[in-house]
Amino acid sequence: VQLQASGGGFVQAGRSLRLSCTASGSIAKTVAMGWYRQAPGKQREPVAFITTSGATNYDDSVLGRFRISRDNGARTVYLQMDELKPDDTAVYFCVAGETIASVHKGAWGQGTLVTVSS
Repeated sequence: VQLQASGGGFVQAGRSLRLSCTASGSIAKTVAMGWYRQAPGKQREPVAFITTSGATNYDDSVLGRFRISRDNGARTVYLQMDELKPDDTAVYFCVAGETIASVHKGAWGQGTLVTVSS
């Protein structure tokens, strides 16, 4: 599986960004897709995930501000990020796997940088 992410950038706090990630390769290995992020000097952490059936999982830090969705036909997952905060500044990595629980063991994209200024 290969993942191509896009949509990062520089925004002011309170504004929005949308990340996209398109998968190619094995369909079975892209049942679950989503995002991790890694802020400077911090460990990588989960953000949000979604399955082909629409089941979602969000980290508490983004719940209510971020919304994950996917277009199964286009094999693309989206992360709509609203009310961005400086703490959201990180490199965001798209991931894909067979289940949400095991997605971290699957394929990883190259990462896209999101910078939120105060």
